Amino acid sequence: MQKPLTFLAPLAFIAALALPAAAQETITADPSKVVATVGGTEITIGHMIVAWAGLPEQYKNLPDDVLFQGILDQLVQQTALQQEYTGDLPQRVLLQLENERRSLTAGESINSILEVPLEDAEVQAAYDEEYKNVEQAPEFNASHILVETEEAALEVVAALEDGAEFETVAREKSTGPSGPNGGQLGWFGQGAMVPEFETAVAGMEVGAVSAPVKTQFGWHIIKLNETRIQEAPKLEEVREEIEMQIRQVRAQEKIDAVTNAAEVDRSGAEGLDPSVIKQVTVLE
Repeated sequence: MQKPLTFLAPLAFIAALALPAAAQETITADPSKVVATVGGTEITIGHMIVAWAGLPEQYKNLPDDVLFQGILDQLVQQTALQQEYTGDLPQRVLLQLENERRSLTAGESINSILEVPLEDAEVQAAYDEEYKNVEQAPEFNASHILVETEEAALEVVAALEDGAEFETVAREKSTGPSGPNGGQLGWFGQGAMVPEFETAVAGMEVGAVSAPVKTQFGWHIIKLNETRIQEAPKLEEVREEIEMQIRQVRAQEKIDAVTNAAEVDRSGAEGLDPSVIKQVTVLE
């Protein structure tokens, strides 16, 4: 439905901090509360919250008391080291600070779009556009018994014709991973199986058992358990996805509009060897 958003991904952290209030847990702490000072420099709850939000997920799951103490210790140490540092900052650090400020500020610009409430009519229209041409395709629930040779397959067919239970034979004879589960494959749609298997299933009646079907995996005896028609999901089932798509389109439109309106001169990049961006040592 929409072209992919080219700019939003790097701003995921910014967006996480700026979600609408209804999507966040209630914050009772005062972000301006000072928890420590280092040489007169204040460290606040707000600083700690931002530090926590930037942690990798595996660290966020640590106990709260461990996180609190660890983050506070880190901020105290960083502040002390910052105050101890003398002289000019290296060029690479100054450039990184410029990039960080650029990224954070751009993130706030994008958030102003992402936070605009969506009208129900707009969401409904986007849903209708997304799913109006969805074809109602058949889905199948089948089981199979997979063996290596045609002879073995014919023996399975004979056993089934003599009254053996399909699930029992599958557990005893099938070489496929579904064998221990009675051969059950669950629900699948068109294109999910190799062509020979799919053609055989599509031509069967519910409850029927096929003759041996050869595929690249071996010989199959298939039982069709059920069929159904795959229908478009209800709006409420995909509302979150639809809303995100709308917001991404809005954000991309703003990015394009602002960039196109800006006075951009890329002439300095012409003729440069693209590998120059890897030459980190020139910043030392």
